[in-house]
Amino acid sequence: MKITGTLQKRAWDDGSVPPPEQIRPDIWSIPVPIPINPLRYVLVYLLASDSGIAIVDAGWNTDEAWEALNAGIAQAGWSIADVKKILITHIHPDHYGLAGRVRQASGAEIALHPLDGALLQTRYEEPDELISDMEVLLQDAGVPNEQITALTRASLEIRSFVTTSQPDVQLEDGDKINFGKLDLEVIWTPGHSPGHVCFYSPSQRLLFSGDHVLAHITPNVGVHTQQHANPLQDFLASLERVASLDVDEVFPAHAYRFLGLKERAEEIIAHHHRRLNEIELLIRNNPGCTSWELTWKLPWSKSLKNEPLYIQRAANGEIMAHLVVLETSQRIAREGSKPVRYFPVLPET
Repeated sequence: MKITGTLQKRAWDDGSVPPPEQIRPDIWSIPVPIPINPLRYVLVYLLASDSGIAIVDAGWNTDEAWEALNAGIAQAGWSIADVKKILITHIHPDHYGLAGRVRQASGAEIALHPLDGALLQTRYEEPDELISDMEVLLQDAGVPNEQITALTRASLEIRSFVTTSQPDVQLEDGDKINFGKLDLEVIWTPGHSPGHVCFYSPSQRLLFSGDHVLAHITPNVGVHTQQHANPLQDFLASLERVASLDVDEVFPAHAYRFLGLKERAEEIIAHHHRRLNEIELLIRNNPGCTSWELTWKLPWSKSLKNEPLYIQRAANGEIMAHLVVLETSQRIAREGSKPVRYFPVLPET
């Protein structure tokens, strides 16, 4: 893998936010800050045409993010009123949060995959059912009773960073989007969210990868009440699919641009297979453990003890996603509920 976003990499290393950049004749990268999050910023991409602009993702709905987005668009020679299309890779707040505000200011159409669009109401506007389902999920995970309520409600404050707007256009796998001189194909890449998409330009050999393929980390892929039954298997299959695309440069949603999509996808796949082996070994050494216990036994890049509750919950979701893969491949077995306990599958003798 070769880093092409050198200014972005320098900013990432020194803990700052990189400047907006013109990265192709008709494409700009605009970093939009993210509050209370170690990722610090999301990269919004501006696509220019003779008649206006499109943006890939939008950022969180905060005044700081709004000002940064407007300033970056102005640096590229346009205004927020010139936005015609808002192409959303997925509905997480750092990608979708400002979409409604941009539409209010410009009249732009919002485009989103229907599987993510179907989650907007219960995730951001009427979350009572989501909260109830999450409590049951955490009980099955083996979270101690005294921590359940706090973990269940851990991400509710994030709703304030979203201006909810229903999509005008549903993005289906294989759809073609022509904007100015840029040809884009929608590539459905479930895993990080059910309706996550990437945007691929065959003629320019580039990929707007959203959170699907990042240069520095693996995205969170976890069991969630609004996820598919086997999100990690979906994610690994999606990685194999994008790895086969004819791509030179990758434009991710975080950190920095890079070359070497196939190599990076293979690295991420290998990481998850190592994680599967680590979890299977832990279960063999600790039969009857819960996913919550496994979450705290496994090594992480940072100590979970000092992380916010929503990060701890996301870590548990990742472990549960690996457990689903192990169970469906008959490497482990589950028993019971509230909590579910996991046991090794012993080889036949």
